[in-house]
Amino acid sequence: MESSSLSLKLPTLFSNIKGNWRRSKKYQPHLLQVSAFSYQKFIDFALSETQSRTVLTPSPLQEKYGSMTAMDGRTELQMLSFEAPKIKLLRSLLIKSEGMQVLDFAVFARPEFDVPIFCANFFTTTSINIIVLDLNPLHNVIDQRDYKEKYYQNLLPLGLKYAKLFPWGGKLTSESLKFFSPIVIWTKFTSSQGKQDNLYSAFKEYYKVWLQLIDQVVEEKDASQMMCSREAQHKYLMWRAEKVVC
Repeated sequence: MESSSLSLKLPTLFSNIKGNWRRSKKYQPHLLQVSAFSYQKFIDFALSETQSRTVLTPSPLQEKYGSMTAMDGRTELQMLSFEAPKIKLLRSLLIKSEGMQVLDFAVFARPEFDVPIFCANFFTTTSINIIVLDLNPLHNVIDQRDYKEKYYQNLLPLGLKYAKLFPWGGKLTSESLKFFSPIVIWTKFTSSQGKQDNLYSAFKEYYKVWLQLIDQVVEEKDASQMMCSREAQHKYLMWRAEKVVC
């Protein structure tokens, strides 16, 4: 049941993509004029790091969506979806066209393992980048200080390190802030190699931290606590389906 509840939300990722698409069994680079920078290396890093710690199994979503190409041949959509003993869903959506790239990468633990959600949402054009990178809390870190201290107290230096490199991206609604952690990177910047290099470093550090959390977490036996984690993930997915951070 848990997998299906997550799976039902994933098609919403495609709901705002305009144009006609066709399935493509194999990625065809000659169709695209991709910039020198690519988010593919972010995905490759995350998969490599994860596979060094656990066994990833492709989920049914990967076969269903896989890779699609716009009918004009200029935009490629690639989706990867995996499961693991402690991971309910690891999924990556990469959209590439001549002048734009979008990365939507997230990892959800199974409800018996109470850890934050890893989230990387990047939108890039030749002129601007809109970035959200976070370990999204399952519970309100403002009201539940014990949860905040458990997962984020030791990570504050990491957040401060990248806050100096990536200025705050602007005002957010109080509702959106509930889903962000104290170490969230929410920023906008003009494209440059230096900024992209810093973003890649941040992605790697944040993902390694998440993997350490999932490695160290103790399996929850309390059914009520597992239900709380399941409901928290559902609330996050509902918010993601309804809101766009920009």
